[in-house]
Amino acid sequence: MKIVQLQAENVKRLKAVEISPEGHIVEITGRNGQGKSSVLDAIWWALAGTTHIQAVPIRKGENEARIRLDLGEIKVVRTFRKREDETFTTSIAVESTDGARYPSPQRMLDGLLGALSFDPLAFTRMDGKAQLEALKRFVTGVDFEAIERANKADYDRRTDVNRQVKALRAQASAIVVPADAPAERIDDAALVAELEQAGDHNALIERRRAGRQAVATEVKHMDDEAERLRSNIAALTERLTYLEGAAAEKREQLAKAEALPEAIDTAALRERIADAGRANAALARREERARVEAEATEAEAQSAALTKAIEERVTAKREAIAKAELPVPGLGFGDDEILLDGVPFDQASSAEQLRTSVAIAMAANPKLRVIRVQDGSLLDEEAMRILAEMAQAADYQVWIEVVQSGRSAAIVIEDGAVKGAVQVAQAAE
Repeated sequence: MKIVQLQAENVKRLKAVEISPEGHIVEITGRNGQGKSSVLDAIWWALAGTTHIQAVPIRKGENEARIRLDLGEIKVVRTFRKREDETFTTSIAVESTDGARYPSPQRMLDGLLGALSFDPLAFTRMDGKAQLEALKRFVTGVDFEAIERANKADYDRRTDVNRQVKALRAQASAIVVPADAPAERIDDAALVAELEQAGDHNALIERRRAGRQAVATEVKHMDDEAERLRSNIAALTERLTYLEGAAAEKREQLAKAEALPEAIDTAALRERIADAGRANAALARREERARVEAEATEAEAQSAALTKAIEERVTAKREAIAKAELPVPGLGFGDDEILLDGVPFDQASSAEQLRTSVAIAMAANPKLRVIRVQDGSLLDEEAMRILAEMAQAADYQVWIEVVQSGRSAAIVIEDGAVKGAVQVAQAAE
């Protein structure tokens, strides 16, 4: 499907033009400001939707503009009307050859268009990432955005995990474990129980010693009392006899009492408890260090798993790209750019870049076989020859804008209207 006829009235600088193109190269020429860019814009606006329409599409002094585009199989009419506030409204209608109108005209046209359908030279001016995004449309079955989102999530997660590993390793290395740390924890509770038993034993001895001291004191008091009573033997003989007997009995008890056991040395036991506490603290540090190192090892395993997931997605993407039918042999994907025969696209020659860009535009637009080139004046004779050869070989129609042309078939735009074809004599000048 190509353009059979273009009619445009009051569009930008155009008054009224009617062009029925012939051949594969449709060259629009004329001085700057005469309306040649308006011709190509009219084609673009008729097909590509309102997003691309400029703020003032209607010719100055007019209230209405219209574009009629005959594509053979369908006819497209876009109309612009000026509002009182100088803004505009626009409507579009698409008819088939039998006059039937499409209920969703823009959706129908969007199915014909590709991102590069009108200006492949724009592709050569894109940065590497933009070119890469444009080329991804040829790789089916791969959700590049989902892959990028998943990889970013895993990159971020892996960064967090690696940061955790670093912190855990630093934490583990900061834990100083004494060289004499025991292999097993010492039961200091048993030592404390033993200390308590020793305390009870020693307390009992002290109580018994105090009891014996009390008895000795009592004997002393009895002796004193007996001595005092002896001074009054006559009155206290009976009392004296009793006291002497009682004292004798107590002496016999003391004489027969078993020797007191030796007191337990609790200082040594306390030292053993202190040693057990130090040993257990050292063991606790060893166990803490082992726990932290285990966490670090687990985090490293997580990081490795994330890395593997990222690599697997990248491999799958590369395999899909390798199987894709790209429009140009040798065309491939780099990290942030496209490659041509393994070399970054921007390092290819101008001719290679042009051939590649035009081939991509053609491949992206198999239905509407129309290409627009706005900056045709930048193309030299060799580039124009390449463009013409590719258009003829693939049966495409290229509308190209140039300031000057020596070709007899070029369409001259002057003061918003078609002046005529450039004469060969003019080209010779």
